[in-house]
Amino acid sequence: MGEAEIIPNSHQLIIHSIFVFYGGEASEILAQQIAEDISNHWNEPKGKIEIKGNWYDVRFDIKGLHEPSLLPETVWYNTLERYNYFRIEAFSMNHVSSVDGLNCNTGYLKLDNLFNNSTTAAHEYGHTLGLDHPKDLDIRGKGQPGIMYPRGTICDPAFQYDPNALPLQPGGTLNPYTRKVLQEDIHNLKLHRLSFSKNGFARLGDFSSIYHQKHLPLV
Repeated sequence: MGEAEIIPNSHQLIIHSIFVFYGGEASEILAQQIAEDISNHWNEPKGKIEIKGNWYDVRFDIKGLHEPSLLPETVWYNTLERYNYFRIEAFSMNHVSSVDGLNCNTGYLKLDNLFNNSTTAAHEYGHTLGLDHPKDLDIRGKGQPGIMYPRGTICDPAFQYDPNALPLQPGGTLNPYTRKVLQEDIHNLKLHRLSFSKNGFARLGDFSSIYHQKHLPLV
């Protein structure tokens, strides 16, 4: 989720998003790292969008905060469009990171998904802005996978966990570290459909407002 700001004079469209991290594995350093990863991935294509005959440069302004004492009520009653709330823990019942649906502002991140310039946070951010997984998950011959392709996608060998593996065999599916945000992903946000206020702001995404308790392994 974010707040879009259109600046006609400089032909810029800026998406402002603030990520608030809580949970046992959240930290100030990790908050800054995740925000930087999301920013780097989404700004990499230097996206452009046409609105009413004018072209705008799309830029993502991402900030990360660590709130170890975050109260559930803060998440439930937040009305600020820029704020997203994610719990970070080493264990997840889903075994992967996840968000609470499309167009949302909350989710649960699994710690080991977030290291080494991972695309996981950037992928989940796409969901918060309304992007779903593509329907066609066999993209052999189509080159670079976009950011919204999920684990398990069949792709060209160069983008697999193991370039020598056969499709769908061990190592023969998309390595999520090879995903990139493409201009197509920027286009799919449908920013031209936003209804901007007189001050030039619009909401992108919606409030899910779910505070997550820590997942515990079943015993």
